[in-house]
Amino acid sequence: MKKKNLILTLAGILVASPVFADTNEADNTGINKRDANSQTLTPADQARGSDRDVELTRKIRQMIVKDESLSMNADNVKIITLNGVTTLRGPVGSTAEKTKVERLAAKVVGAKAVRNELEVKAQ
Repeated sequence: MKKKNLILTLAGILVASPVFADTNEADNTGINKRDANSQTLTPADQARGSDRDVELTRKIRQMIVKDESLSMNADNVKIITLNGVTTLRGPVGSTAEKTKVERLAAKVVGAKAVRNELEVKAQ
């Protein structure tokens, strides 16, 4: 009986989730709209990169997500690698977090190959 109640509870959460998702705008939605018509790099630009660029981006993402001290915003920053140069974009929780994400990327591509365009989210 407990298993059945758990399944019904989980099903209810899954059904209700889209309702809540529609009412809350993501932290970087405004940034995405701003970037849609500008010359800044977006994740769609990653497709222009080589297989090596995609692999570098994957390794950076893996390192960021593995670091449990980083916020959800940091886990979701945009990482775009083209010609071996990585651009980091999006909101993070603090200056320290901004620096940490940059350092993690630099471990993969080297410090001179990281463009840190991360923005510290206002508290």
